[in-house]
Amino acid sequence: MAAIAPFQTLFAVPMTCGSCAEAVSSSVYKLEGITKVEANLEDQMVSIEGTAPPSAILDAIQSTGRDAILRGSGAQNSAAVSILETYHRQPSAAPVRDGESDREVRGLARMVQVSDEYTLVDLTLRGVAPGKYYATIREYGDLKDGAASTGPVWASQNTSANSPPRGALGPVEIGKDGRGSAFLNKSFKVWEIIGHAMVVSRQDEQDGLPLANDEDTVVGVIARSAGVWDNDKTVCSCTGKTLWEEREDEVQKGML
Repeated sequence: MAAIAPFQTLFAVPMTCGSCAEAVSSSVYKLEGITKVEANLEDQMVSIEGTAPPSAILDAIQSTGRDAILRGSGAQNSAAVSILETYHRQPSAAPVRDGESDREVRGLARMVQVSDEYTLVDLTLRGVAPGKYYATIREYGDLKDGAASTGPVWASQNTSANSPPRGALGPVEIGKDGRGSAFLNKSFKVWEIIGHAMVVSRQDEQDGLPLANDEDTVVGVIARSAGVWDNDKTVCSCTGKTLWEEREDEVQKGML
């Protein structure tokens, strides 16, 4: 695998004094691959450079007793995200009311393009059964029938006949606690995968059958996300809620 190129991430972090900033910086610097941490008390922002996964940085900040929200990563138009949800539904489940969803968020994939050739995929799963899973980018972004309507693994026109599909990201091991993560360096550009679906499932597809929406298969559409300094919103124009009020709502829905 090619060496990972350093990239920048920006987190919103509630800090009240210099000791707060020092605690956050010290925790993040303990991660392998971190080369620079700058905590800005006035803006309540922490800028980080290095090669550590954003999910690991988030865990390091939260270990100090503070929450954090990723505000941007990479350069403009170089980042993407996919919120991974279950589309499995028990036959005995209660009907879903209008305006509500019975899907559960079980994973999150953050992607940032770090060079002309490579994109990092930072994948985290929670609340699924232990075992080996397979992460893939699919040919379509159609979630009408969940994973079943996303088509085959994305191959792209640049894939030779003897090469594996470019959308085959690799295995992800889930531990006994139902959690797992992977940090992958893949040869594609962010713009190539926008609008495609990402699926993580225990189904290896060796039998040639289409994907089924079982309880341990999660899927989401890949969408653009903000680069560093691209997102300065502090209050949502739609709901009027602050950044942290929105964060609390999303956590209650299962957001990582």
